[in-house]
Formats: sequence, C-alpha cells, structure tokens
Amino acid sequence: MKHVTVLIIGMLLLVLGAQGAIRLLADHDNAGLLAWLPGGFAVWLACHAVAAITGALLAGWGSKKAKQSGHGR
Repeated sequence: MKHVTVLIIGMLLLVLGAQGAIRLLADHDNAGLLAWLPGGFAVWLACHAVAAITGALLAGWGSKKAKQSGHGR
C-alpha cells in the first residue's frame, strides 16, 4: 500500500510541476503556488522543473514496486 501512496504523491508532484512550468512559460508573472519564493522567473521555473522531475521519479519507482508486490495489475 505504501508503494501506491508513493505513486500517487509522485503523480501529483509531476502534474503540479509540469502545469506550473507551462503556466509560467506562458505568463512570466504568474508564479502560482511559488509566488512567495524570492528570486523571480528563473527560480520559479527551476522549482517547477525539480517538482516535475522528482514526481516522475517517485511515480516510476512507486509503480515498479507496486507491480512487484502484486498491487498493480
């Protein structure tokens, strides 16, 4: 069950990171959830990219482990 939870958290991070990066590229002033973070466009974009990459890695790892334990058919 914990692997499925990691999979879900990874998918959420991936979606939020990718959506935030796309929105930020379309409108440089719209930082979304990261508006509180100082540094401007480059820092905001880097944080969204890190969230998306971390989410993809977590989702991949969780999916692999869930399949090995028999929960993902």
